[in-house]
Amino acid sequence: MDIKTLYDADVIGIITAKNAFDTLATAFGQHKDNWQTEVIDRLNRSQWTGTAAGHAQARIQLLENELQAAQQEIGLVSRALQDAYDGFAAAQSHLISALDDAKTHKLTVAADGGITWDNDPNSANFAGTDAENQAKQIQARITAALNEADHADQTINTRLAHLATNASSGTGLDSATVKADTDAANALQQIPAAGTDPNSVKAWWNGLTDAQQQRIILNHPDQVGNLDGIPAAARNQANRTNLKNLIQDRQRQIADLGPAPAATVGTGRFIRPNPAYTQWKAKRDALQEKLDGFQSIQERLDGKKDGGAGGPNSDPPLLLLGIGDQGQGRAIVSWGDPDKARNVSSLVPGLNSTMAGVGGGDAMTAKRIYDAAVNSTGPNETPSVASVFWLGYDAPQLDGPSVLSEDRAVAGGADYNKFLAGLRATHEGAPAHVTAQGHSYGSLLVGQATQHPGGLAADDIVLVGSPGTGVDKASQLGVGADHVYVGAAENDPVANAPSPGMVGGWGAFIYEEMNHTGKQSWFGADPASGDFGGQRFSVADGTITDSHDNYFGKHGAGGDSLPNIGKIVSGHGNTITRQDPR
Repeated sequence: MDIKTLYDADVIGIITAKNAFDTLATAFGQHKDNWQTEVIDRLNRSQWTGTAAGHAQARIQLLENELQAAQQEIGLVSRALQDAYDGFAAAQSHLISALDDAKTHKLTVAADGGITWDNDPNSANFAGTDAENQAKQIQARITAALNEADHADQTINTRLAHLATNASSGTGLDSATVKADTDAANALQQIPAAGTDPNSVKAWWNGLTDAQQQRIILNHPDQVGNLDGIPAAARNQANRTNLKNLIQDRQRQIADLGPAPAATVGTGRFIRPNPAYTQWKAKRDALQEKLDGFQSIQERLDGKKDGGAGGPNSDPPLLLLGIGDQGQGRAIVSWGDPDKARNVSSLVPGLNSTMAGVGGGDAMTAKRIYDAAVNSTGPNETPSVASVFWLGYDAPQLDGPSVLSEDRAVAGGADYNKFLAGLRATHEGAPAHVTAQGHSYGSLLVGQATQHPGGLAADDIVLVGSPGTGVDKASQLGVGADHVYVGAAENDPVANAPSPGMVGGWGAFIYEEMNHTGKQSWFGADPASGDFGGQRFSVADGTITDSHDNYFGKHGAGGDSLPNIGKIVSGHGNTITRQDPR
């Protein structure tokens, strides 16, 4: 496939052919119905009996089955042509979009895909100082579009050749053959629903051919990319495609809003806010916030941040394991492939986390965890780590009371439980050592995730800056109290927040003395307390303004916190530096 062939392709012709087969299938169905009425029904009313009648009825039944099979095979041709149209149209759209962007950036694309540009700053056609980077990205998009078209071409050729063989050899009249063909076609469409057990999803995925898997990724990236039980590499491919679709969709929706109405109406002392403007601005701000988040993640994947970290040549590679526009938005990234890594960490963030943050500093938080785990690998071990940042829920924001309620943690905990179960299902070889981490409100979510039937698919749990987990004892988290690790800076206002029923120093003291239940946090027992029963590791005290953000070594702060987390993630939790519970 080359650029000109794909660009000039008349994909509408495929739909024309599909419509012709639909017409043929309809006419054939009428013919079959007439056969039923004029032949079978009449014979049944004739009360014809005897040996000859038995042979005739058997042959007629066989013919009826063949007619039914033929109609179904014609329908399968129509479905194959529809899939071909979807594949070619998507590839053509992606190519045209890349070529349009090349023109916008004053890049010239040759017939063979090579890209040139004007480097003269004094020229009217100067492509800018970022031309080389833009050219690489656009060239990659062009190559991807051509590969997409090649795949569609090969797939449709295989399917149509098979159906043509069935038609010419007569095997297409066999009901068993038709059933197998129909099952294969259905498998391309029947994607398991979100929330399906990850092991069932993995079994379904493994039952598809490579071509079927690729077709589903191309045609349904929004469903495959976020489905727990799909391998990480396939999720990454689907989500990168879907991310571009989400960006284009938000850009189109913003453009469709049109220009802003006047901010006010009336004149003089009768001037007042314009309700139309207020409504327009609310819609635009919501769309823009999502767009900013998606673009931040795209920039990270394109290597435009932090010296290219996460870009095309990043080591380790950055995988996009989830992306979506539900609620405040969803984003899951992983440094390294969790299906192949021996040690897997998955961090759940807390208050004020956003999609834009995932593309920015939050991605680097997960990268620092990755580096710390690699650095803590034993002398006779080969580093093997994947570090996930999981924003798969609506994190509480400071602009409302959501942080005071456990509702978001309960809802998100169910999804996090499924996510880790999916990582277990898709992991290759021996089971990975999995560490579930929760920061701030995210620790409450992790706690809630452990309470589902079967527990959480994790070996160790790390809780930092925690306002409570919703349980009273570390042993209730399902991994064993000695595998629950807690970091709590002495000056962290969140980790030291009292229970809402115990605000006030004397009230807290009297409550503890009377009930002997230990120190209480906002959401239950304080994880850093002795009564909770977890293992507290050493972190820097910090200050009341920075300690809550220092657990993961931001700006080199946090003391032993990040090295300790790295030891836990790499499976060496027994070597942490400890701190007495409070």
